[in-house]
Amino acid sequence: MKLLPLLPPLPRLPGPRMSSALLGATALEIAVLFGHLIAYPFGLTPERRPPHPRPTRPANTGAHDPDGSEASPRATTTRGEAAPHAATALPLAADDAPPVVLLHGFIDNRSAFVVLRRALTRHGRRHLESLNYSPLTRDIRAAAELLGLHVEEICGRTGHHRVDIVGHSLGGLIARYYVQRLGGDRRVRTLVTLGTPHGGTAVAPGAGIHPIVRQMRGGSSVIEELRTPAPGCRTRFVSFWSELDQVMVPVETACVDHPDLDAVNVRVTGIGHLALPVHPTVAAAILEALDAPEAGEDTTTATGFSTDSSTGATSAA
Repeated sequence: MKLLPLLPPLPRLPGPRMSSALLGATALEIAVLFGHLIAYPFGLTPERRPPHPRPTRPANTGAHDPDGSEASPRATTTRGEAAPHAATALPLAADDAPPVVLLHGFIDNRSAFVVLRRALTRHGRRHLESLNYSPLTRDIRAAAELLGLHVEEICGRTGHHRVDIVGHSLGGLIARYYVQRLGGDRRVRTLVTLGTPHGGTAVAPGAGIHPIVRQMRGGSSVIEELRTPAPGCRTRFVSFWSELDQVMVPVETACVDHPDLDAVNVRVTGIGHLALPVHPTVAAAILEALDAPEAGEDTTTATGFSTDSSTGATSAA
């Protein structure tokens, strides 16, 4: 019987290795999770806002686009979610920055932004709004419509025509749907997303249980809608993605890849998914993104992002 020749040794297949960077990121994720579990109960209730007299007409009456045209929001409420009350506008200072709306991720609440909120406050941001959407929300589209109602209320109350939004994970996807599919680009100046599955993620926990999580998977109807043309979108996008984000698979799915959108993708090194809203380096980069001038404004101030001219990649940490 003829013996087969010995096979050469097989090359080692690439696989996950517990490098020092991954170990450090995992330890930080555990620490952030532990701290967030402590803070979580304090974020269950809606944020307190100073009382303002109700106007004598609906909030959307008389609302205008920045170009002066009248705006009529296309948002409706869903069962179990109350629409925000309208309020009269506050006086608007000439150098006042737009309000910043903070939108949390799946099964989370506004407590996720405690650290970032402090950083924004220290930086001089006066108008900060942390919004909670119901964990019973079953559709990203419905959550985006409710976000639109909140944005209209905030604009009416503060006197601003536009806002900035920072969304973590699912919150960023909700905000993008509002901007790209519900006409929210007339209200949102800058949308910053942190670990958001713009292209859909293959690791969506509970994907077979919760409908809104199934919508975060690649190929879902929502993800496919966001691939459709969006000519003339006025919102600028800044998307932070981490090479050690274990929730985004592949990690590049957290990048905005759309020919019609004005987008910058910022690579973050050394941290995971949960640490994105609390890491001081990311917070500093978010502040720089929000302070970046719009088209036609003075662009002499550096943003602080480093860009590799050979790859086009932008890095924040």
